[in-house]
Amino acid sequence: LCGLIQYLNLFGTAIGYTIAASVSMMAIKRSNCFHKSGGKDPCHMSSNGYMITFGVSEVIFSQIQDFSHVSWLSIVAAIMSFTYSTVGLSLGIGKVAGNGTIKGSLLGISIGTVTKAGTVTPTQKMWRSMQALGAIAFAYSFSLVLVEIQDTIKSPPAEHKTMKKATLFSVVVTTVFYMLCGCFGYAAFGDDSPGNLLTGFGFYNPYWLLDIANVAIVVHLIGAYQVFCQPLFAFVEKWSAQKWPKRDFITAEYEIPIPLCGVYQFNFFRLVWRTVFVIMTTLMAMLLPFFNDVVGIIGAFGFWPLTVYFPVEMYISQKKIARWSSRWVGLQIISITCLAISIAAAVGSFAGVALDLKTYKPFKTSY
Repeated sequence: LCGLIQYLNLFGTAIGYTIAASVSMMAIKRSNCFHKSGGKDPCHMSSNGYMITFGVSEVIFSQIQDFSHVSWLSIVAAIMSFTYSTVGLSLGIGKVAGNGTIKGSLLGISIGTVTKAGTVTPTQKMWRSMQALGAIAFAYSFSLVLVEIQDTIKSPPAEHKTMKKATLFSVVVTTVFYMLCGCFGYAAFGDDSPGNLLTGFGFYNPYWLLDIANVAIVVHLIGAYQVFCQPLFAFVEKWSAQKWPKRDFITAEYEIPIPLCGVYQFNFFRLVWRTVFVIMTTLMAMLLPFFNDVVGIIGAFGFWPLTVYFPVEMYISQKKIARWSSRWVGLQIISITCLAISIAAAVGSFAGVALDLKTYKPFKTSY
């Protein structure tokens, strides 16, 4: 059950990354369009072409054999993540300083505010607040591939010790960045805050800096897509090889020399299966291009079982914690609380999808 939930989440994450990458690619095009027209042209465009472009790039990168071969891509993605986060934070701080005041309130968006989706009602605010919980959970989705990453770490020191330090450091750093970007972004725009600081066009200038940030997002997502999908690729390929061990189409490896890169191990099944997977995620992204809603659903679906429930239960079993002891009760309270958060986030995200579907036309959504 744990594995099934994990693989479904990895599939959903790939869809979310495809949507996010297309939004950033469109943002680059629209940023230049706004600059040329002086803000007079609304610069509407479809996301389909950008999703297909991202899908084509992922078809190519998906032929990387396994986790041990994507470390360089992961490093590039991490650098890009730091780049666009820094740009977003800097623009937020600059906007607050330019305004000379802090916008917004501790209670969030005001009832009656007019947005692109219409006037904010108490019910909509509740749904969106719950949806935000899912988005926060999605931001910490690294737990989906934590074990697979740990398996690639060399020892000594022990893998779990290295992973514990790396996890602590990464969680602290990302949390600080997330909090600063979110708080300064809201302080800069208040009730008019865009859903995405770098693609929602709260900022228009300097447009070249926005372009750099969005390019960094796209590069980051190209790498992140592969990091998250490699465990799913490996699972299907291993299962297929065990199921049909004598099928050359599935098991045969062919060496192809590549200048300056060495020898590439080519496999027909890997080519076909991974290409089909990327096509499926691209089509799903084109069918449901609601970034915030999809991210909320994915985050809600994976947060409690994979980040809380299974780890807590394994910890209880490993440490042989007695039932109804103070530690056991405390852990169960944490688990139940997180379950409630996941349910609330899922409900809010599905409500968001329902609202978006009222004005939605399949494969024709434009921004």
